[in-house]
Parts: sequence; C-alpha cells; structure tokens
Amino acid sequence: MIGVALLAIGLVLVIEGLVYALAPSLVEQLLVVLKELPEGQRRSLGLAALALGLVLVWLGKSLGA
Repeated sequence: MIGVALLAIGLVLVIEGLVYALAPSLVEQLLVVLKELPEGQRRSLGLAALALGLVLVWLGKSLGA
C-alpha cells in the first residue's frame, strides 16, 4: 500500500517537474489566468480534476495495474 502511494506521488512529481522544466513561462501564464478566475470556478476546476483523477485511478485498477 505504501509502495503504491509512493509510486503515485513520484509520478505526480515527475509530470509536474517536466512541465516546470520544459515550459516555465507557460506555467506563469497559467497562474495569471487562474488568479483572474472567480473562486467558484477555480473550485469547480479542482473538483473536475479530482473526479477525472479518480476515474483514471479506478480505470487503471480495473485494467489490472
């Protein structure tokens, strides 16, 4: 169980690290756009990302990962 959690955290860090390494100016632009969104829309975006992540994890587990 701990191994799976470490794997998940590691994958998130790899993906985020790649984004920051390959397109740091794009990340800054994205943060400006997010700051301009109302809090309710940012919250909805976060909940949608959470739901998509849960679906992907469930799908991965269903496929035997």
